[in-house]
Amino acid sequence: MGGDTIISVVIGNSRTQIYLLPSILLLLIESNSNIIKTHVMNSHPSTNPNAWSPLPPPLEEFAFRIVFPIIFINLIGTAFGFWYYLPQLSTEPYIMWPFVPDSPMATLFFALSLGLWKMGKNSIWISSIAFIGCIKLGLWTPYVLLIFFSDFSYLHPLMYHFLFWSHLAMVLQAFLIFRYTSFTLASILVGFSWHIFNDVVDYFIPIFGSPHHTWLPSEIVGGAISHTVPAHDLAAIGAIILTFISLALLIVSFFITSTKS
Repeated sequence: MGGDTIISVVIGNSRTQIYLLPSILLLLIESNSNIIKTHVMNSHPSTNPNAWSPLPPPLEEFAFRIVFPIIFINLIGTAFGFWYYLPQLSTEPYIMWPFVPDSPMATLFFALSLGLWKMGKNSIWISSIAFIGCIKLGLWTPYVLLIFFSDFSYLHPLMYHFLFWSHLAMVLQAFLIFRYTSFTLASILVGFSWHIFNDVVDYFIPIFGSPHHTWLPSEIVGGAISHTVPAHDLAAIGAIILTFISLALLIVSFFITSTKS
């Protein structure tokens, strides 16, 4: 395919080719822009009535009345998540830490997104990463908790339900971002690139050592994590599909908001 880079990966017994366009890297940052630079949409925080969101208006109104408690809860969840991942983080090189505790990173990005908006500044880059992360991980965790239900029997029922429902809440809060962020195609590409890269190193092509995805009890064989069992493939398929579903939702929001503006 011309100048494309072709990477072959194996999922189970099947071989898949991933085409990575070198030019994508050039599009991650708009010309003369800094990727972490904030994009000021309003001098004061406000919401966009033209934005599309599936949340009921009363729920949205309530959420925007308790912004600081929501930020605080997400930061507490982030801290708890990093604590939960400590055993796995202890085996990972420091450079990969941002790509191991996926859910805690998603809630951290969401807290940053909401906090910047509340201060009158909104980073479309952070918001894009936050939205995809909250949708993707908010659904992926309940997905693996359900399909590998028997393997999570070691969890206390309260912990199981806490993990299940708290992650679903991430999906709801993600749609708040639509009300205060007008995404550009470049910002959508940045968010997607972050998460698809995460999927690649998590399941297919680890940068250091073995794949960096969340340890699953269903992958434990002989006391060690095995990435050749069907559970690995099921987790990978779920992550990839949810990444693209999240991307589709961002694109829908972009076109609906553009049309109404």
